Amino acid sequence: MDSFEQEGNGAALESLPPPPPVPPDVVPIKAESDAKKIVRHPMARRGVGTKGQKVTILTNHFKVSVGSTDGHFYHYSVSLSYEDGRPVDGKGVGRKVIDRLHETYKNDLDGKNFAYDGEKSLFTIGPLPNNKLEFTVVLEDVAPTRNNGNASPDGQDSPNGRERKRLRRPYHSKTFKVEISYAAKIPMQAIQNALRGQESENSQEALRVLDIILRQHAAKQGCLLVRQSFFQDNQNNFTDIGGGVLGCRGFHSSFRATQGGLSLNIDVSTTMIIQPGPVVDFLLANQNARDPYSLDWNKAKRVLKNLRIKVSPSNQEYKITGLSEQLCKDQLFSMKQKNAKNENGEAETLEITIYDYFVNHRNIQLRYSADLPCINVGKPKRPTYIPIELCSLVSLQRYTKALSTFQRASLVEKSRQKPQERMNVLSNVLRTSNYGAEPMLKSCGVNISSNFTQVDGRILPAPRLRVGNGEDFFPRNGRWNFNNKKLVEPSRIERWAVVNFSAPRCDPNNIARDLIRCGEMKGICIDPPFDIFNEMNQNRRLSPVVRVEKMFEQIQSKLPGAPQFLLCLLPDRKNSDLYGPWKRKNLSEYGIVTQCMAPARVNDQYLTNLLLKINAKLGGLNSMLTIEQTPSIPMISKVPTIILGMDVSHGSPGQSDVPSIAAVVSSRQWPLISRYRASVRTQSPKLEMIDSLFKPVSDKGDEGIMREALLDFYTSSGKRKPDQIIIFRDGVSESQFNQVLNKELDQVIEACKFLDENWNPKFVVIVAQKNHHTKFFQQGSPDNVLPGTVIDNKVCHPKNNDFYLCAHAGMIGTTRPTHYHVLLDQVGFSADDLQELVHSLSYVYQRSTTAISVVAPICYAHLAASQLGQFMKFEDASETSSSHGGVTAPGAISVPQLPRLKDNVSSSMFFC
Repeated sequence: MDSFEQEGNGAALESLPPPPPVPPDVVPIKAESDAKKIVRHPMARRGVGTKGQKVTILTNHFKVSVGSTDGHFYHYSVSLSYEDGRPVDGKGVGRKVIDRLHETYKNDLDGKNFAYDGEKSLFTIGPLPNNKLEFTVVLEDVAPTRNNGNASPDGQDSPNGRERKRLRRPYHSKTFKVEISYAAKIPMQAIQNALRGQESENSQEALRVLDIILRQHAAKQGCLLVRQSFFQDNQNNFTDIGGGVLGCRGFHSSFRATQGGLSLNIDVSTTMIIQPGPVVDFLLANQNARDPYSLDWNKAKRVLKNLRIKVSPSNQEYKITGLSEQLCKDQLFSMKQKNAKNENGEAETLEITIYDYFVNHRNIQLRYSADLPCINVGKPKRPTYIPIELCSLVSLQRYTKALSTFQRASLVEKSRQKPQERMNVLSNVLRTSNYGAEPMLKSCGVNISSNFTQVDGRILPAPRLRVGNGEDFFPRNGRWNFNNKKLVEPSRIERWAVVNFSAPRCDPNNIARDLIRCGEMKGICIDPPFDIFNEMNQNRRLSPVVRVEKMFEQIQSKLPGAPQFLLCLLPDRKNSDLYGPWKRKNLSEYGIVTQCMAPARVNDQYLTNLLLKINAKLGGLNSMLTIEQTPSIPMISKVPTIILGMDVSHGSPGQSDVPSIAAVVSSRQWPLISRYRASVRTQSPKLEMIDSLFKPVSDKGDEGIMREALLDFYTSSGKRKPDQIIIFRDGVSESQFNQVLNKELDQVIEACKFLDENWNPKFVVIVAQKNHHTKFFQQGSPDNVLPGTVIDNKVCHPKNNDFYLCAHAGMIGTTRPTHYHVLLDQVGFSADDLQELVHSLSYVYQRSTTAISVVAPICYAHLAASQLGQFMKFEDASETSSSHGGVTAPGAISVPQLPRLKDNVSSSMFFC
């Protein structure tokens, strides 16, 4: 009897006799464990798939040949300091210094070219004359001459002149000490080894050197660098997405080791930048304000901090440190008077306003700055103020905060390109990048083809789907609809009500009536609603949490018992601040299934889509794979198998203390693979590995995610334990594959052993990546590749088991394939069976009538994480700060826990 059958989850019940007593004079010897821990590595490819219609595909990889393979890259570490020994920490200084060093000391360096990463690493081909070299480098002042006719008498362009000398960005001190010391050597042969599938630290380093050469090449052309993506300061590449933010189009460029040899992967890339130009124009756009006098200056101060500006008329560049406390016409400073001295012989000072100084002493006309704060570019204790209209934001400054819904939609719309357009842009990028002239690449004998690499693809046929009344059909072009069809397992809705936060913008009675009519057409029997609850006018000004509380008081006073379902009409289509409190109240406190909607443009199509979500949440199924019903899924229908989707979502880059949210969805009711449940936990901010899969709290207690998933599978699948566990993991990079295979998988295995010591399921671990730069194009067609296109050759890994799949129909822009990496397969799938399983799992997503771009369990994990993430958003700020609750372990910060869902909804598809 194992703990699937027990209340607890400890060991088996049979008790053993006690051990014999240890004699008093014996000191026990600690047993040496000779069982070395197994370290798992990603598996090698066992073969390639053959099913499907063969098709020739082009990809944005360009073949690279490397002439010299017998030399070495020499790696040197670089240390930069000022004359007085202080280390240089400013960004961007390093490249200027190393460029000057290279010019000045070319002969001392045997004429060697450098590949410098901008920080602490420098590479050469072959060694430098010595293992340790020291240089002194002088940089002239980087700004233009300051005295240009407009300057104040003492040559300074703003108040606090003597301070300005010290305040200039640190590298105005001109003289630098540079130490270059030998660190390692990397054989170029390592690149060839990688192509043969013999990856090593050396081969990764050698490819990193080639990538650093690309970065350096872009830096020399004045590009903004974001990892391996490069953005030029060219107005034609900018597009306004609102709020003072521009989308900036550039390109990604990196070397990849593939089955077909070394290739250069070039793709279009987009980042966000601050709108360059007058600071006031940026602030007006950022705050959507009518004029400078209605700006919120506290907000302005936050958004401007650390941005770089150019000041006219001197064209000098500074970093913003803050704003003046007072307006320009009122802000005083002490100006030294040149010819007036006091009795100590010191220059006398005169109290004068910033406005007066610029207008009367510098003769600079100010049109609107008098009544606005000044920009501070000084230190906190010694400010330096400049009128705002003389300040312009420098171009190519990244915007790293989270985008609003509207900005994101605008960015997506404006940055998408049809396949043919993208191909033309990429050919152009390769031509204008002129890598052939790059001296370091020349020295390596690198030659880059100008042709898109041709690969062999296959188009997998769509799986047959089953809907109501036993009807089967094949989706066409990755899509289908429910016209004249019933749902395969419709639910029945008896006790329900409508909650209206949106009045008076719609008529809830009409919506309820139309929903009942559409439901009937799809086979869902919906009784008339028990009641319609309109929010009282006096509650609308209250906080979202209180509005939800008041609504529930109304509901409880009228309804005889808990409803089965609540339809909630919200005022805003996206990001309503009522959404989080409403979901939390329903799911965590009452266990009520709820569907939110915004009643703008409601038609039958909209209501049918809404019913797909409602039906799935209430335990129904809209459509399923015919092979689930028969059941005849290769390797899965014969052996109890659980399918897991795992994902971790993080706060936006600017939020360092927002907990990350780990979500694991798991299949239930085997042999189905269309029904799932979700478990969600918070964890430390920005932690990518899931740490709560197994959480023993005592000898008999485990509060981990896996225990929940496994017990639910057991109870919903006729008391069967899964003998096969298939894990789909999203959002990890190649550098983290070993952690997924060892740390995360170990937790899953421990959770299984904790439930039953003798249970040894087989595992399959697959990572899905969408965040990569490989794209595919149909040869001789302007359209996207067809849904079901799979590629497992040429541009795939030289040794590891990976493939690309475009399961969905790319309607707009260029299809982004999902890159699946099979890290482990103890079940022994053939390439065809595994690719077909992944393809089929793109057709079981209950929210839409299309194949989706990544397997459904991963999509569901995203949805569950983001829905429960909304629970955190509206809580008191101190609650969500990760320092709340003090320190629990050395160095570990306590993270606020998510509220648990009520039992009656915890195993539902509440996230649909």
